[in-house]
Amino acid sequence: MNIAVLSGKGGTGKTLVSVNLAATAGESIYVDCDVEEPNGHLFFRPQDIKEEKIYVKIPTVEYELCDGCRKCVEFCKFNALAYTGKNLIVFEEICHSCGGCLIVCPTKALTEKDKVIGKIQKGVSRQVVVHTGTMNIGEASGVPIINKLLEKNKKDPNKLTIIDCPPGSACIVMESIKDVDYCILVAEPTLFGVHNLNMVFELVQLFNKPFGVVLNKCLKGENPAEKFCLERNIKILGRIPFDDELGRMNSSGNIVVRENEKYKFIFSSLLEMIKSEVQNEAASNS
Repeated sequence: MNIAVLSGKGGTGKTLVSVNLAATAGESIYVDCDVEEPNGHLFFRPQDIKEEKIYVKIPTVEYELCDGCRKCVEFCKFNALAYTGKNLIVFEEICHSCGGCLIVCPTKALTEKDKVIGKIQKGVSRQVVVHTGTMNIGEASGVPIINKLLEKNKKDPNKLTIIDCPPGSACIVMESIKDVDYCILVAEPTLFGVHNLNMVFELVQLFNKPFGVVLNKCLKGENPAEKFCLERNIKILGRIPFDDELGRMNSSGNIVVRENEKYKFIFSSLLEMIKSEVQNEAASNS
């Protein structure tokens, strides 16, 4: 069972929900696909870490073969190539490794070389296997790192897997949710939170994924995110209260379900509801 946790922006509580659901489940897998700023490992503090570098292919020029036709420059939609003076220049930082420039080059002046764009790590925290992807600063895309993370996870298809997605709704989020069984959308109780919730709401609809919402930082009184869900008949999976104690534990890098019985109950109930939702979806599609 693969479950993705999304939010329209950072700081909404996506990692709080992801980490504590995985910890609540016991024997499970946590995959941190927020490769620009992974922080789930700060809570799990995994042991026995194994690390692997992630490479992409980027073009390199054999200048004696380049006749300056500029077909590669015209082809590249990311402007990763330029011809100035009498030289072809490759801007490695914005190359998306599509390989198209090699295909259109009539003189075969372009070849490829490996470039490290980041790393993935695997460790263990009690019964939770923790996978973390980290993209080097300044790289164009984290998609190859996310693909590698999820490819490795396919080796354990029967285990509960919680995928901590990047914030927003860009291509790296799409890559993170494309094969999941269920999506959890985390939302804040503000008008700005509604705007961000709507972004991921539209995304999961586009991918035709079953989903529900967790309302975080709930206070007494009006909750625009809750109103948004009720008006659209969106399943509300749970409500996490705005709580100073929770904030202190979380900001100290503690996994709250391992520290506090109240939150152990809240996340256990949430996990059971999600499992039930996934099973209902599977039954309705069989």
